[in-house]
Amino acid sequence: MDWLDALQRLRETRSPAVLVTLATVRGHAPRNGGAKMVVASSDAFGSVGGGNLEETAVRRAREMLDAGAVEPELLTLTLSDRAVVDYGVQCCGGEVTLLLEPVPVVPVVAIFGLGHVGLELARVLARHPLRLDLVDSRAEMLSPDRIGVPGRTGPFADTIADLRRHHLPVPESALADLPGGAHVLVMTHDHAEDLAICDMALRTPGLGSIGLIGSRSKWARFRTRLREAGHDDAALERITTPIGIDGIRSKEPAAIAVSVAARVLQLVEGAAVRTPASTPSREDARAE
Repeated sequence: MDWLDALQRLRETRSPAVLVTLATVRGHAPRNGGAKMVVASSDAFGSVGGGNLEETAVRRAREMLDAGAVEPELLTLTLSDRAVVDYGVQCCGGEVTLLLEPVPVVPVVAIFGLGHVGLELARVLARHPLRLDLVDSRAEMLSPDRIGVPGRTGPFADTIADLRRHHLPVPESALADLPGGAHVLVMTHDHAEDLAICDMALRTPGLGSIGLIGSRSKWARFRTRLREAGHDDAALERITTPIGIDGIRSKEPAAIAVSVAARVLQLVEGAAVRTPASTPSREDARAE
């Protein structure tokens, strides 16, 4: 499989990878500068020259995957019969520098409720490289008259996120289709909907985080109802409320959205650093 096709397939299956590029060549080497390969946890596609050169690159790439690396790095190798190597001598006589670039899994954020705060929050997050699922039981909240045509018109004309709209009379049903690690934000117009979404989110394995907008009194009522539904204290700890960062007192929708978006980005970046290549998939979690 071509390295570019492989990279696209890995992104579609939400598998992390490392893109290896033969950045510079001095002297003789098996491949010219610009050669590329993609390294996943158990497969590699393309070639940067074979032999010790390639095996060393694959080993280092998989170390980066296991560590959850997010920063690129350079690896310089001498192709000489005097070099100490692990995978056999390559005596081309040159020296190469490889660029290893982590290609992380695209984060997923799902906003349940596209009211005033939800819309402002979606506008902020849409300018980041992630998948953004917008879920609402009210068709008018997701209509082109309100949100335009993402990527072309309206508040999402300049989106770079993979924006997906879901008009669902039963919004919590969207949880079943979210991939593992998804961050869920609950902020609908109806407390009964919020409660149903929280209940189902706690029954959905593999979610990255669950955030609920609301007051302390709302959460006190929700805790009682969720306990009655069979959730213990450990499960309830999975829900964060109120959501957002500290220090912002304004209750304007845009201000709340900025606060929540900042916290979501902290969670996304933290998950990227902590998550190794061997993290169980959603299917694995369901099987356990």
